[in-house]
Amino acid sequence: MDDLSLGELQQLLSLADEMSEIQKRAQPKVPALRNKTVASLFFEDSTRTRLSFETAAKRLSADTMTFSAASSSVNKGESLRDTVETLSAMGVDAFVVRHKTAGLPLAMTQWTDAHIVNAGDGAHQHPTQALLDAFTLTHALEMGNSLAGVRIAMVGDIRHSRVARSTVRAFVLLGAKVTLVAPASLLPPSLIYSDTAETRHEWPVSTSHDLDEVLGEVDVVYLLRMQHERMNAAFISSVGEYALHFGLTPQRLAKLPHSFKLMHPGPMNHGVEIGVDPAMVPGSLITQQVTNGVSVRMAVLLSLLGSAATSEMTKEEKNV
Repeated sequence: MDDLSLGELQQLLSLADEMSEIQKRAQPKVPALRNKTVASLFFEDSTRTRLSFETAAKRLSADTMTFSAASSSVNKGESLRDTVETLSAMGVDAFVVRHKTAGLPLAMTQWTDAHIVNAGDGAHQHPTQALLDAFTLTHALEMGNSLAGVRIAMVGDIRHSRVARSTVRAFVLLGAKVTLVAPASLLPPSLIYSDTAETRHEWPVSTSHDLDEVLGEVDVVYLLRMQHERMNAAFISSVGEYALHFGLTPQRLAKLPHSFKLMHPGPMNHGVEIGVDPAMVPGSLITQQVTNGVSVRMAVLLSLLGSAATSEMTKEEKNV
């Protein structure tokens, strides 16, 4: 997300808006990326991101490849670089990659001329999640491509969350005021132990260890799950105690204004960060986040692979 300016972010959100209109059609498919090939390389488990990228590519008429590490030559000792170079030789135009190693998508740009889309790299970044979060919230609040003055509490395991690192950047870039709410052990160490210009650039936020204190002052509550797969130590005393102090319970829900919005990137740990049925929360945007993921990823793929065809598609397809 640090690679995007405000103008570029807003341009992607506007393109996603056009893609969402295509999604509403009886036949939500356009020929914009016909003869292009998009390959998914997922080395970590994924449901929403992988399927939404594959759906997005197909809605744009691209050919798709799905790479499965469990049944590939990686198990015979083939390096990831060899895999990328092999698939590139088959004519792949874009790789969508998720990997546990931070920085891996950037390294891949040295191995292929194809475009690389980061679908999550370790605890580093998840930029398309940030884009769909920004798109979902700006639409829900009917603020155009802006979040100026919107007060957002992001609650949970910030320390290990690539979603937090990306989405905070998008929200702040659009003008929101973000407060990170978590026990000290689940905040990034740089926020706890240093106050440098670099830290303030990475985390332009305020922090709190008291969810109840924050709830009455926010417009949006964004919940994060515990990232147990990225923890190598005990960061909380117990899941039950965490839920007691930082979970969204019925009692805490009652303190929130009726107009508040609830967000979660999924998957949810019911009874931990969320103790209510989100379907019963009038301001829940969680399902809409999933829906908008396809439109946003269509916009990302089109912006990378569509080039001059992008403007032609948007003019012609509106009349279909």
